[in-house]
Amino acid sequence: MAAPAPIQLFDPVSSTYTYVVFDEASRDAIIIDPVDTQLERDLGVLKQHGLNLCYVMETHAHADHITSSAALIEYTGAVVATPLFCNVTPAAIQLQDGDVLSFGRERIEALHTSGHTAGSMSFVWRDHVFTGDTLLIGGCGRTDFQSGSAEALYDSITLILFKLPDHTTVWPAHDYKGQTSSTIGIERHSNPRLVDENGERRSKESFVSLMSALNLPKPRLIDLAVPANMILGLHHDAGANDMTIDTIQPAAGYAGDISPELAHQWMISGKATLVDIRSHAERAWVGFVPDAPGIEWKMWPGMMVNPNFDAELKAAVPSGAAVMLLCRSGVRSIAAAKQAHSLGYVAYNILEGFEGDPDGEAHRGQKGGWRYRGLPWRQN
Repeated sequence: MAAPAPIQLFDPVSSTYTYVVFDEASRDAIIIDPVDTQLERDLGVLKQHGLNLCYVMETHAHADHITSSAALIEYTGAVVATPLFCNVTPAAIQLQDGDVLSFGRERIEALHTSGHTAGSMSFVWRDHVFTGDTLLIGGCGRTDFQSGSAEALYDSITLILFKLPDHTTVWPAHDYKGQTSSTIGIERHSNPRLVDENGERRSKESFVSLMSALNLPKPRLIDLAVPANMILGLHHDAGANDMTIDTIQPAAGYAGDISPELAHQWMISGKATLVDIRSHAERAWVGFVPDAPGIEWKMWPGMMVNPNFDAELKAAVPSGAAVMLLCRSGVRSIAAAKQAHSLGYVAYNILEGFEGDPDGEAHRGQKGGWRYRGLPWRQN
Protein backbone atom coordinates (compact mmCIF):
# COMPACT_ATOMS: atom_id res chain seq x y z
CA MET A 1 0.00 0.00 0.00
CA ALA A 2 1.42 3.36 -1.03
CA ALA A 3 2.03 5.75 1.83
CA PRO A 4 0.90 9.37 1.62
CA ALA A 5 3.63 11.81 0.63
CA PRO A 6 5.22 13.87 3.40
CA ILE A 7 3.41 17.09 4.22
CA GLN A 8 5.92 19.86 3.54
CA LEU A 9 5.46 23.14 5.40
CA PHE A 10 7.52 26.33 4.97
CA ASP A 11 8.57 29.12 7.31
CA PRO A 12 9.36 32.17 5.11
CA VAL A 13 11.36 34.02 7.77
CA SER A 14 14.04 31.32 8.18
CA SER A 15 13.34 29.50 4.88
CA THR A 16 12.88 26.34 6.94
CA TYR A 17 10.97 23.29 5.80
CA THR A 18 9.05 21.31 8.40
CA TYR A 19 7.76 17.85 7.52
CA VAL A 20 4.85 15.78 8.79
CA VAL A 21 4.85 12.06 7.97
CA PHE A 22 2.09 9.70 9.05
CA ASP A 23 0.75 6.20 8.87
CA GLU A 24 -2.51 6.28 6.94
CA ALA A 25 -4.18 3.49 8.92
CA SER A 26 -3.34 4.40 12.52
CA ARG A 27 -2.89 8.17 11.87
CA ASP A 28 0.26 8.03 14.01
CA ALA A 29 2.66 10.74 12.90
CA ILE A 30 6.06 12.34 13.27
CA ILE A 31 7.11 15.94 12.68
CA ILE A 32 10.63 16.93 11.61
CA ASP A 33 12.30 20.30 12.32
CA PRO A 34 9.32 22.37 13.59
CA VAL A 35 9.61 26.16 14.01
CA ASP A 36 8.30 27.96 17.09
CA THR A 37 6.50 30.75 15.23
CA GLN A 38 4.62 28.15 13.19
CA LEU A 39 3.24 26.25 16.17
CA GLU A 40 -0.42 27.00 15.55
CA ARG A 41 -0.07 26.14 11.86
CA ASP A 42 1.48 22.78 12.73
CA LEU A 43 -1.13 21.99 15.38
CA GLY A 44 -3.77 22.86 12.81
CA VAL A 45 -2.27 20.46 10.27
CA LEU A 46 -2.28 17.66 12.83
CA LYS A 47 -5.92 18.34 13.66
CA GLN A 48 -6.93 18.72 10.02
CA HIS A 49 -5.57 15.27 9.17
CA GLY A 50 -6.68 13.64 12.42
CA LEU A 51 -3.13 12.75 13.41
CA ASN A 52 -1.69 11.47 16.67
CA LEU A 53 1.79 12.96 16.99
CA CYS A 54 4.17 10.32 18.32
CA TYR A 55 7.59 11.90 17.78
CA VAL A 56 9.10 15.34 17.28
CA MET A 57 12.40 14.82 15.46
CA GLU A 58 15.25 17.28 14.99
CA THR A 59 17.96 16.86 12.36
CA HIS A 60 20.32 19.02 14.45
CA ALA A 61 20.39 21.99 16.82
CA HIS A 62 19.42 24.80 14.47
CA ALA A 63 21.09 28.20 14.35
CA ASP A 64 18.53 30.13 12.31
CA HIS A 65 15.26 29.49 14.14
CA ILE A 66 13.95 28.27 17.48
CA THR A 67 12.25 24.91 17.56
CA SER A 68 8.72 24.38 18.86
CA SER A 69 9.61 20.92 20.23
CA ALA A 70 8.87 21.79 23.86
CA ALA A 71 5.51 23.30 23.00
CA LEU A 72 4.54 20.39 20.76
CA ILE A 73 5.17 17.81 23.46
CA GLU A 74 3.11 19.90 25.89
CA TYR A 75 0.16 20.08 23.52
CA THR A 76 0.26 16.58 22.05
CA GLY A 77 2.07 14.26 24.46
CA ALA A 78 4.62 13.39 21.78
CA VAL A 79 8.23 12.41 22.53
CA VAL A 80 11.23 14.37 21.27
CA ALA A 81 14.07 12.58 19.48
CA THR A 82 17.31 14.46 18.76
CA PRO A 83 20.76 13.34 17.58
CA LEU A 84 22.91 12.06 20.43
CA PHE A 85 25.95 14.11 19.47
CA CYS A 86 23.98 17.36 19.39
CA ASN A 87 23.83 17.08 23.20
CA VAL A 88 20.24 18.29 23.47
CA THR A 89 19.97 16.70 26.90
CA PRO A 90 16.23 17.30 27.64
CA ALA A 91 15.25 15.17 24.62
CA ALA A 92 13.75 11.86 25.74
CA ILE A 93 15.34 9.93 22.85
CA GLN A 94 19.01 10.42 21.98
CA LEU A 95 19.30 9.07 18.45
CA GLN A 96 22.31 7.09 17.33
CA ASP A 97 23.24 5.99 13.83
CA GLY A 98 20.92 3.24 12.64
CA ASP A 99 18.23 3.82 15.26
CA VAL A 100 14.70 3.21 14.03
CA LEU A 101 11.49 4.79 15.32
CA SER A 102 8.12 3.23 14.55
CA PHE A 103 4.85 5.10 14.18
CA GLY A 104 1.93 2.91 13.30
CA ARG A 105 3.16 0.54 10.62
CA GLU A 106 5.77 3.01 9.41
CA ARG A 107 9.46 3.14 10.33
CA ILE A 108 12.03 5.91 10.04
CA GLU A 109 15.78 5.35 10.33
CA ALA A 110 18.38 7.79 11.64
CA LEU A 111 21.67 8.20 9.77
CA HIS A 112 24.51 10.10 11.42
CA THR A 113 25.54 12.57 8.71
CA SER A 114 27.90 14.93 10.51
CA GLY A 115 29.58 17.93 8.95
CA HIS A 116 27.15 20.84 9.12
CA THR A 117 27.30 20.16 12.84
CA ALA A 118 29.01 17.31 14.61
CA GLY A 119 25.71 15.69 15.52
CA SER A 120 23.68 16.26 12.35
CA MET A 121 21.43 13.44 11.20
CA SER A 122 19.36 12.53 8.16
CA PHE A 123 16.21 10.45 8.39
CA VAL A 124 15.25 7.77 5.87
CA TRP A 125 11.61 6.81 5.44
CA ARG A 126 10.65 4.45 2.62
CA ASP A 127 12.16 6.03 -0.52
CA HIS A 128 12.49 9.47 1.04
CA VAL A 129 15.36 11.06 2.96
CA PHE A 130 15.08 14.14 5.16
CA THR A 131 18.56 15.60 4.95
CA GLY A 132 18.41 18.56 7.33
CA ASP A 133 21.25 20.95 6.46
CA THR A 134 23.56 18.15 5.35
CA LEU A 135 22.40 18.07 1.72
CA LEU A 136 20.37 20.88 0.19
CA ILE A 137 18.97 21.23 -3.32
CA GLY A 138 22.00 22.19 -5.38
CA GLY A 139 23.99 22.88 -2.24
CA CYS A 140 24.87 21.76 1.27
CA GLY A 141 25.01 23.13 4.77
CA ARG A 142 27.80 25.42 5.89
CA THR A 143 30.56 24.05 8.10
CA ASP A 144 32.04 27.11 9.80
CA PHE A 145 30.34 26.90 13.23
CA GLN A 146 28.87 24.44 15.78
CA SER A 147 31.73 21.94 15.39
CA GLY A 148 31.23 21.89 11.63
CA SER A 149 33.68 20.02 9.44
CA ALA A 150 33.91 20.20 5.65
CA GLU A 151 35.80 16.90 5.62
CA ALA A 152 33.07 15.17 7.62
CA LEU A 153 30.34 16.72 5.48
CA TYR A 154 31.98 15.46 2.29
CA ASP A 155 32.10 11.93 3.70
CA SER A 156 28.52 12.11 4.97
CA ILE A 157 27.22 13.15 1.57
CA THR A 158 29.35 10.96 -0.66
CA LEU A 159 29.69 7.84 1.49
CA ILE A 160 26.27 7.79 3.16
CA LEU A 161 23.63 9.82 1.33
CA PHE A 162 24.91 9.19 -2.19
CA LYS A 163 24.80 5.46 -1.49
CA LEU A 164 21.00 5.64 -1.30
CA PRO A 165 19.11 4.69 -4.50
CA ASP A 166 19.06 7.43 -7.13
CA HIS A 167 15.25 7.64 -7.04
CA THR A 168 15.23 8.50 -3.31
CA THR A 169 13.47 11.84 -2.83
CA VAL A 170 15.56 14.45 -1.01
CA TRP A 171 13.67 16.71 1.40
CA PRO A 172 16.02 19.42 2.78
CA ALA A 173 15.60 21.55 5.89
CA HIS A 174 15.99 24.76 3.89
CA ASP A 175 15.73 26.21 0.43
CA TYR A 176 16.16 29.82 -0.54
CA LYS A 177 15.07 29.65 -4.20
CA GLY A 178 11.56 28.23 -4.03
CA GLN A 179 12.64 24.66 -4.70
CA THR A 180 10.85 21.96 -2.75
CA SER A 181 12.58 18.60 -3.32
CA SER A 182 15.15 16.77 -5.38
CA THR A 183 16.48 13.23 -5.71
CA ILE A 184 19.69 11.56 -4.72
CA GLY A 185 20.43 10.92 -8.40
CA ILE A 186 20.05 14.57 -9.35
CA GLU A 187 22.22 15.76 -6.47
CA ARG A 188 24.86 13.10 -7.04
CA HIS A 189 25.22 14.05 -10.70
CA SER A 190 24.74 17.83 -10.65
CA ASN A 191 25.07 19.42 -7.20
CA PRO A 192 27.72 22.14 -7.81
CA ARG A 193 29.15 21.75 -4.31
CA LEU A 194 30.01 18.13 -5.14
CA VAL A 195 30.41 18.21 -8.93
CA ASP A 196 32.84 20.48 -10.78
CA GLU A 197 32.29 22.42 -14.00
CA ASN A 198 33.34 19.35 -16.03
CA GLY A 199 30.68 17.19 -14.42
CA GLU A 200 33.24 15.26 -12.37
CA ARG A 201 32.97 14.49 -8.65
CA ARG A 202 35.02 16.97 -6.66
CA SER A 203 37.81 15.57 -4.56
CA LYS A 204 37.58 16.04 -0.82
CA GLU A 205 40.39 18.60 -1.03
CA SER A 206 38.51 20.61 -3.67
CA PHE A 207 35.31 20.48 -1.61
CA VAL A 208 37.10 21.63 1.56
CA SER A 209 38.71 24.49 -0.35
CA LEU A 210 35.36 25.52 -1.78
CA MET A 211 33.66 25.48 1.62
CA SER A 212 36.44 27.45 3.30
CA ALA A 213 36.08 30.23 0.72
CA LEU A 214 32.33 30.80 1.20
CA ASN A 215 32.72 33.61 3.76
CA LEU A 216 29.07 33.55 4.73
CA PRO A 217 27.66 36.05 7.26
CA LYS A 218 26.90 34.86 10.77
CA PRO A 219 23.29 33.61 11.11
CA ARG A 220 21.23 36.47 12.52
CA LEU A 221 19.61 34.43 15.31
CA ILE A 222 22.47 32.07 16.18
CA ASP A 223 23.17 33.55 19.63
CA LEU A 224 19.49 33.21 20.56
CA ALA A 225 18.52 30.09 18.63
CA VAL A 226 21.28 27.67 19.55
CA PRO A 227 20.97 28.04 23.37
CA ALA A 228 17.17 27.84 23.10
CA ASN A 229 17.32 24.77 20.90
CA MET A 230 19.60 23.01 23.35
CA ILE A 231 16.61 22.98 25.71
CA LEU A 232 14.03 22.17 22.99
CA GLY A 233 13.11 25.80 22.42
CA LEU A 234 11.63 26.06 25.90
CA HIS A 235 10.90 29.64 26.86
CA HIS A 236 8.33 30.23 29.55
CA ASP A 237 6.50 33.31 30.64
CA ALA A 238 7.31 34.06 34.28
CA GLY A 239 8.48 32.54 37.50
CA ALA A 240 6.21 31.62 40.36
CA ASN A 241 6.04 33.94 43.34
CA ASP A 242 6.03 32.85 46.96
CA MET A 243 2.89 34.17 48.57
CA THR A 244 -0.02 32.92 50.67
CA ILE A 245 -3.23 31.91 48.97
CA ASP A 246 -5.15 35.02 50.06
CA THR A 247 -2.42 37.57 49.40
CA ILE A 248 -2.90 40.34 46.86
CA GLN A 249 0.61 41.26 45.81
CA PRO A 250 0.94 44.94 44.79
CA ALA A 251 1.90 45.61 41.17
CA ALA A 252 2.63 48.64 39.01
CA GLY A 253 0.04 49.46 36.37
CA TYR A 254 -2.75 47.11 37.51
CA ALA A 255 -4.56 46.02 40.69
CA GLY A 256 -2.13 43.28 41.72
CA ASP A 257 -1.04 39.65 41.48
CA ILE A 258 -3.14 36.85 42.97
CA SER A 259 -2.79 33.11 43.40
CA PRO A 260 -4.79 30.58 41.32
CA GLU A 261 -6.68 29.56 44.48
CA LEU A 262 -7.77 33.11 45.25
CA ALA A 263 -8.74 33.61 41.61
CA HIS A 264 -10.93 30.52 41.84
CA GLN A 265 -12.58 31.79 45.03
CA TRP A 266 -13.34 35.14 43.40
CA MET A 267 -14.58 33.41 40.27
CA ILE A 268 -17.13 31.19 42.01
CA SER A 269 -18.24 34.03 44.32
CA GLY A 270 -18.75 36.37 41.40
CA LYS A 271 -16.32 38.93 42.81
CA ALA A 272 -14.31 38.98 39.55
CA THR A 273 -14.46 37.51 36.04
CA LEU A 274 -11.64 35.22 34.96
CA VAL A 275 -10.53 35.88 31.37
CA ASP A 276 -8.33 33.27 29.70
CA ILE A 277 -5.94 35.10 27.37
CA ARG A 278 -4.08 32.05 26.02
CA SER A 279 -4.22 31.39 22.28
CA HIS A 280 -7.07 29.32 20.90
CA ALA A 281 -4.56 26.55 20.14
CA GLU A 282 -3.34 26.44 23.74
CA ARG A 283 -6.86 26.09 25.08
CA ALA A 284 -7.80 23.50 22.47
CA TRP A 285 -4.81 21.29 23.08
CA VAL A 286 -4.16 21.67 26.80
CA GLY A 287 -7.50 22.49 28.37
CA PHE A 288 -9.71 25.37 29.46
CA VAL A 289 -11.37 26.83 32.53
CA PRO A 290 -15.14 26.31 32.35
CA ASP A 291 -17.19 29.51 32.04
CA ALA A 292 -14.09 31.68 31.54
CA PRO A 293 -14.21 33.86 28.40
CA GLY A 294 -11.35 33.11 26.05
CA ILE A 295 -9.83 36.28 24.60
CA GLU A 296 -6.43 35.90 22.96
CA TRP A 297 -3.82 38.43 24.06
CA LYS A 298 -1.34 37.32 21.42
CA MET A 299 -2.13 35.47 18.23
CA TRP A 300 -0.22 32.98 16.13
CA PRO A 301 1.64 33.10 13.81
CA GLY A 302 4.37 35.23 15.29
CA MET A 303 2.49 35.83 18.57
CA MET A 304 1.33 39.27 17.50
CA VAL A 305 -0.85 41.23 19.92
CA ASN A 306 -4.53 40.67 19.16
CA PRO A 307 -5.79 43.94 17.62
CA ASN A 308 -9.33 43.12 18.79
CA PHE A 309 -8.43 42.50 22.43
CA ASP A 310 -10.00 45.73 23.74
CA ALA A 311 -13.27 45.25 21.89
CA GLU A 312 -13.55 41.57 22.84
CA LEU A 313 -12.87 42.32 26.51
CA LYS A 314 -15.50 45.06 26.56
CA ALA A 315 -17.99 42.71 24.93
CA ALA A 316 -17.34 39.97 27.49
CA VAL A 317 -17.02 41.93 30.75
CA PRO A 318 -18.96 45.03 31.89
CA SER A 319 -16.92 48.22 32.02
CA GLY A 320 -15.33 48.95 35.40
CA ALA A 321 -15.72 45.39 36.69
CA ALA A 322 -12.97 43.31 38.28
CA VAL A 323 -11.18 40.96 35.89
CA MET A 324 -8.50 38.30 36.46
CA LEU A 325 -6.19 37.53 33.54
CA LEU A 326 -4.92 33.99 33.04
CA CYS A 327 -2.19 32.89 30.60
CA ARG A 328 0.00 29.81 30.50
CA SER A 329 2.44 30.76 33.23
CA GLY A 330 2.05 34.40 34.12
CA VAL A 331 3.71 36.98 31.88
CA ARG A 332 1.33 37.63 29.00
CA SER A 333 -1.31 38.12 31.67
CA ILE A 334 0.74 40.95 33.21
CA ALA A 335 0.70 42.87 29.94
CA ALA A 336 -2.99 42.09 29.47
CA ALA A 337 -3.78 43.21 33.02
CA LYS A 338 -2.06 46.54 32.37
CA GLN A 339 -4.09 46.98 29.21
CA ALA A 340 -7.33 46.06 30.99
CA HIS A 341 -6.48 48.56 33.74
CA SER A 342 -6.01 51.27 31.10
CA LEU A 343 -9.53 50.48 29.87
CA GLY A 344 -11.00 51.13 33.32
CA TYR A 345 -11.14 47.58 34.71
CA VAL A 346 -9.89 46.51 38.15
CA ALA A 347 -7.42 44.05 36.69
CA TYR A 348 -5.46 41.28 38.40
CA ASN A 349 -2.76 38.95 37.09
CA ILE A 350 -3.04 35.28 38.09
CA LEU A 351 0.40 34.09 39.18
CA GLU A 352 1.73 30.85 37.67
CA GLY A 353 -1.05 30.87 35.09
CA PHE A 354 -2.78 27.73 33.86
CA GLU A 355 0.16 25.32 33.74
CA GLY A 356 2.69 26.86 36.09
CA ASP A 357 6.35 27.64 35.70
CA PRO A 358 8.81 24.83 34.84
CA ASP A 359 10.94 23.44 37.62
CA GLY A 360 14.73 23.46 37.51
CA GLU A 361 14.73 20.56 35.06
CA ALA A 362 12.30 22.29 32.67
CA HIS A 363 9.34 20.05 33.50
CA ARG A 364 6.25 22.08 32.69
CA GLY A 365 3.86 22.61 35.57
CA GLN A 366 5.96 21.16 38.37
CA LYS A 367 5.76 24.40 40.35
CA GLY A 368 2.01 24.65 40.24
CA GLY A 369 -0.52 26.62 38.28
CA TRP A 370 -4.27 26.30 37.80
CA ARG A 371 -4.07 22.91 36.10
CA TYR A 372 -1.71 21.39 38.65
CA ARG A 373 -3.45 22.77 41.75
CA GLY A 374 -6.52 20.60 41.15
CA LEU A 375 -8.67 23.60 40.17
CA PRO A 376 -11.56 22.95 37.74
CA TRP A 377 -10.64 22.69 34.08
CA ARG A 378 -11.58 20.58 31.10
CA GLN A 379 -9.96 19.18 27.99
CA ASN A 380 -11.69 19.86 24.70
